[in-house]
This record gives sequence, structure tokens and C-alpha cells, in this order.
Amino acid sequence: MDLRTIIDDGLKAGLSKIVIPPGVYRVTPQNGQHLYFKDLKNVEIIAKDVEMVCTETVRAITFENCENVTLKGMAVDYDPLPFTQGRITAMAPDKSWLDFEIFDGYPENLEARVEIFDRKTETLKRSVVYCAPTPFESLGNRRYRLIKPENYQYNRDEDKEEVGDILVTNSNYNPGGANGHAIVSGDCKNLVLEDIRLYASNCFSYLEYNCDGTKYIRCSLDRRPLETDLRPRGIRRLRSGNADAFHSKHAVRGPQIIGSTAKWQGDDCVNISGEYYMIMGSNKKTVRVLATRDINLKVGDPVELVSYTGERLPDAKVFAIAPDGTVRAEESEFLLKQNMNEHNKQTMSKPETKALSITLDREVNLPMGSVIASMNRMGNGFLVQDCDFGMNRSRGILVKASNGKIIGNKMTGNWGHGIQVAPEWWWLESGSSNDVEIRGNVIKDCKDIAIQIEARAGNGQRAPAGAHNRITLINNSITGSPLPNIFVSSTKGLTMTGNKCVPSTAVELSDWHLQHYGLDFHKLVPVMTLNCENVTGLK
Repeated sequence: MDLRTIIDDGLKAGLSKIVIPPGVYRVTPQNGQHLYFKDLKNVEIIAKDVEMVCTETVRAITFENCENVTLKGMAVDYDPLPFTQGRITAMAPDKSWLDFEIFDGYPENLEARVEIFDRKTETLKRSVVYCAPTPFESLGNRRYRLIKPENYQYNRDEDKEEVGDILVTNSNYNPGGANGHAIVSGDCKNLVLEDIRLYASNCFSYLEYNCDGTKYIRCSLDRRPLETDLRPRGIRRLRSGNADAFHSKHAVRGPQIIGSTAKWQGDDCVNISGEYYMIMGSNKKTVRVLATRDINLKVGDPVELVSYTGERLPDAKVFAIAPDGTVRAEESEFLLKQNMNEHNKQTMSKPETKALSITLDREVNLPMGSVIASMNRMGNGFLVQDCDFGMNRSRGILVKASNGKIIGNKMTGNWGHGIQVAPEWWWLESGSSNDVEIRGNVIKDCKDIAIQIEARAGNGQRAPAGAHNRITLINNSITGSPLPNIFVSSTKGLTMTGNKCVPSTAVELSDWHLQHYGLDFHKLVPVMTLNCENVTGLK
């Protein structure tokens, strides 16, 4: 029987518990989604020993405006896959182009999100992902040429790919209409995903936005073994998902990610954040804010306020919100000069971008380029516990929220930080963090600073103490990672006790990283702090 029919019949019958018979179900999407649930309440769907095979590289499952809904036990895979793999057969002397041949069993609808894996170890060989508008040229017989961007310049420290290495890039097949990400929940409350096994995703794997108290219990994103794959392939899968594994945006109560796994995907394992809105100036109690879409600031919200030069002001509350015309010429001129994400920059500077006048409960002095964020919509109260993350292109756990815990997790082989606590003005992702506990985590073979807590101002400078407040690092173990193992800045009230650091002698931060962090190669030690106040436990 059709999977969608089984579930729909149960819902029409008013069942509070729907049990799907074990088996493999190939599902054809409708409106770019393989399964779609809206306005469900108090329903449990049991899918033990059930596998859903998505037949287009679009959304696997959507939950919209659901409350107290549980999905338990389902495995999800894609056929065709949302990525493909090929072996490098030739390259330019300066590696400005690479020829590769697609392995048997992998699709040919190529899109640009390229990773390079070592031919011997089948692990990532370089951290940079190539992205360009039209980077592929067909050579026939499943052979293609990757052409790097026009501004590419050979760098021997980065460009380590060789003939015989394996190229992995996105693949797209969505004749029924595009819809990104694999499992998505929007405006849901108390959603529970339990024992979900995801083998591939076309972008983010588990994405939530505007949710409240989502639980991910023993959920996973990992490569499918060759012996259980859906079809014969010339080589095992080297990637799982194309981008982040667990991505939470604008949550009322942050996600509870417990006992879960994320490995081999193309970006972060966890990213929890809210949204900053750009301030164009202030006058007494009023700030002028740009809004490229509906904002999540509401009257009565407590808000975080950060100056363009990085000072975090005492939190305020929103008293009133009113229209204030559109972006002005001098504001657009300022935005176009900023070092930030190009899409955000261009979108905000368009003449039609709306402006809002936001009245606060007290006077503030905030120059152009400062930011404001709702503290009710940044994932505060999150928990990441007993998870296994790693072998991914970027960070293990990235949080931009408060009142949370990162406890007992294992991070292995992250190409970015194992754990990072940092707002990102570049992406306009909030916020700064208060009262975060990082305890009992084990980080091995990280290729960047294993634990980093920092804040950068809009002007690019490191923020002063007080961006973060009351951060605790206890009994974390770090081995095989470059100096410094722990780097904390911009924090007031830092406690560090019982952390074990065994730096790697084989792995060093690049000159670019040292310059970016403002570090001197000759003065690196396992634990470093800058712009911190009220530090205890650091010897």
C-alpha cells in the first residue's frame, strides 16, 4: 500500500497513534514534498522498520503548524541521490580546471557544491567548497570538467587535490518542482523526531524555524554503507547530506538534540541561531531598522542590542513598531561598503527595502551598522547532549543562543571548530550568549580551534568583554587539535575547570587563521583568552 495513503487514512479515521507496516516505500512527491503534515495535534506516527525512498531530490517530510506530534523510527533515503561522485582524471598545471568521470550508479545532474576526498583514505582532503554559477562542462561518456572561478589563484597549501582523488558535488532531479532540505518543521510546538535515520539530503537535513521545544532523540545523518545501498555503485558514498545536519532558526525554546549522530555532511553538524536586523541609527528611544521580509520582533519582546563597534548594550524591550519608509540612499551606500554576506548586503540596499521605527523602553545610542534581535526567537534553552558528530567540512556544534547546555558530546575530525559559540554579523545570525554550560565533551583531531567562544563587531573588530556572559567550560577533553585548543574572547564571567588539552604537534593553524584570530604563532598556548573579565579557573 502507498505510504501516504496509510498515514492519510489513519488521520481521517481520527487515530492518535498510526502504525505503519514495516517495509520499503517508494514515494512520489506532491508539490515538491514527499510527505506533508499540517495542523496536526496529538498524533504519534510509528514507523519502525519502515524506509521511505524519495524519488526526487526535494523535501522528504514537512511539518507545518503541528503540536505534540511524534514521528518515530523511519529511515529516509533518496533515489536518485542529491549528490554524485567521480574520480579526477586530469587537471590543469595550476589546478584551475579538473576533469573527472562519474562512478557507476551515481547521477549526472550536476550542481556546484564540490568537496574533494583523498583517493586512499576516502576522507576530506581540503576544506574549501567550490561554488560557481556554471562550473561544469560536459566532456561526454559521464566525464566532466570543473572550471574554478575567474578569480581563482593557485595556493599550494590549499589546492592539494591530485589525479585519482574523488570529487563529490550536488546532483539535482526535481521535475515536480523544487523544495529544499530533507526534514523541515515550521511553527511547530513540542514536535518529537525519534530514531529517524537519514542517509542523504539535498541541503539541510533537519531544519526547523519558528519552532518551540523540538526534540531530536537518537536521530542520525550518516553515509549509507555500500552493502545496504539502494543500487549497485562503483564506490561507496563519501557524503551524507549536502549542508548542515541540524539547523534551528528563530526557535522560541531551542531544540533538544539528544543521542544523535551527524557525520560526513557538507557543512555544520548543529547550528542554532536567531536573526539580527540592521539598525540605521537611533534617536532617544527609537531605532530605525531595515526589514527585507517580515521580522520576528514583537511588541513586548526583550531584545539584544549590539553596537557597530561591538559593545553589547543592556537588553531592552520593544514598546512599539511602526513603518518608517524605505532604505535611504546614504544607507544603501553604507551597506554596499560592508564586509558581509553578499546576498544580505544586496537585498538590504535595494530601494524598495522597507524600514521600521522601533520604540524601546529606554534611550539608546546606536550608530548605523548596529544590530537588534529578539531574545524570544534565537533558540534559548537549547540542549545538545550525548551526540556523535564529525568528519564534516565545517563545525561540530555552533550556537548563537543562551541558557543552554552542550554536554557529553563527541566531535571527531571536524574541519571547523568542534564547538563554537559566536554570533555572526556576516550572516546577520544572532545572538550573543548568556549562561551556557559546555561540559564533558570529547574533541579529537579537529583541524581548527577545538572550542572557540568569540564575538565580532560589524566593523570587523573583536568585541569587548560582555558580548557573552557567564560561560562555563568544565571537564572537556581535547586531543589532536592545533594550538590554541580553547580560545575565548569577549566574555564577562568565564569559568574553566578540569579541561584536558593534548595539542597536536602535526596540525597547525594556517597563516590566514592566525591573522583572522589575531594570534601570534610564537605565543600560542593550549588555552587563551582575549577581552575577557571575571575569569576563574584559568592558571
